[in-house]
Amino acid sequence: MLSILIKTVGLLASVTSASVQIIPGATITTAGTKQHMQAHGGGIIEVDNVFYQIGENKLNGSAFQSINCYSSTDLVQWTFVNRLLTLQSAGDLGPNRVVERPHVLYNDATSNYVMWMHIDNSSYGEARAGVATSSSICGNYTYLGASQPLGFQSRDLNVFKDTDGTAYLLTEDRANGLRIDLLSSDYLSVKSATYLYVQDYEAPALYKSGSIYFMFASHESGWGKFLTVQITFPGCKFSPNDNIYCTATSLAGPWSAWADFATAGSNTFSSQTAAVVNINGVVMYQGDRWESANLMTSTYVWLPLTLSGTTATLHNEVNWILNILAGTWSNGPSETTPEAESSANSWAGGAKILSCSPCSNASEVGYIGGPSPGGTLTFKEISSTVATTTTIRIHYNNGDSTQRYANVITNGVSKVVAFLPTTSDVPGTSTLTVPLQAGTGNTIVFEAYNSGWAPDIDRLMVPVS
Repeated sequence: MLSILIKTVGLLASVTSASVQIIPGATITTAGTKQHMQAHGGGIIEVDNVFYQIGENKLNGSAFQSINCYSSTDLVQWTFVNRLLTLQSAGDLGPNRVVERPHVLYNDATSNYVMWMHIDNSSYGEARAGVATSSSICGNYTYLGASQPLGFQSRDLNVFKDTDGTAYLLTEDRANGLRIDLLSSDYLSVKSATYLYVQDYEAPALYKSGSIYFMFASHESGWGKFLTVQITFPGCKFSPNDNIYCTATSLAGPWSAWADFATAGSNTFSSQTAAVVNINGVVMYQGDRWESANLMTSTYVWLPLTLSGTTATLHNEVNWILNILAGTWSNGPSETTPEAESSANSWAGGAKILSCSPCSNASEVGYIGGPSPGGTLTFKEISSTVATTTTIRIHYNNGDSTQRYANVITNGVSKVVAFLPTTSDVPGTSTLTVPLQAGTGNTIVFEAYNSGWAPDIDRLMVPVS
């Protein structure tokens, strides 16, 4: 009987994990803050079957504010845990400082988590690598200082732990190229140079598959150019490029020629490499879709990465399912697309239909929320073929420069959802992960949160099953 129970629980957990979807480039509202996740330029590390995303807090601009840590068991629903490093009154972590691309390794010998990060002044004239440690993954880290490794510049950086426990710092030396440097046994300092790519590449990420090392990186195309990719990924105001990779059987080389791993001309689906991680056998690309004009609105492009021999291939997905227990992934389910302005729905308290050329059917419902009594929008007859927890995509518009929020009530259960700013009435996407009942009797209500204005709602994208 016990074995049957264990199998049943495992099956239910597998079904649950296979019901929620990762939505690349969407707003991720985190529990504990009710705001879009602020963990940019970082990566995921797993500890005791819990996944932690560690990265930069850009909520109030580009200068250093904190390094944040969030936790999740499904990579879809995230909870804020702690600020690992916080703003100090002076020094490397003081006002108007640059602290970027934090990445963490666990040192088995010292039982410490070691964080490396880019440390700089506001003019990027220092180009140093900083290090900090903690006894727990999401605890308070002790900052130990920064230097130029082996006397060379260090800007975009990452770390890599080999299968034998040896660790390396990957660091962009603008004057000479991209470096792989061996770390000391405690991971706290750079011991020696391992390899130098003489090309001008940044945003490195290293992954080992069997006996093959894959180095991923970005060209240095910088900020500020408005590329044609904006037509495909509206609102992006940075200069993404076709990120590249090369392979070797030794970190000291020889390395293969660099090649694209995403669809040529897609600019890596408008993202820049942050990390490549293993999620129980599924290799996942983590990229940042930077929004240079308002960095806190930058989103995360997480996609399954296929490695075959010495070939890496990345395809875009609107949504996809990661089954962590099985170590597999699949395409997201088909969706229904209930429109906000549909006659099947209802709205009250001042909410009304607005014209919106880029929206589906050129319409949306606005004036939701606001002061009491506040506008409300109710989606009726939301359909699901099974009773399950699933991820709904919300297409919306927010013309403000800051986040808007809505209290979203699904079958009587409330959840606060954050909505990032959008531009030119081109709808953005927020995610809502909630339980649905089988059948067509589900209702979803949008209303004010703390008497504030919710975004204008274009439509929902609801998984069929």
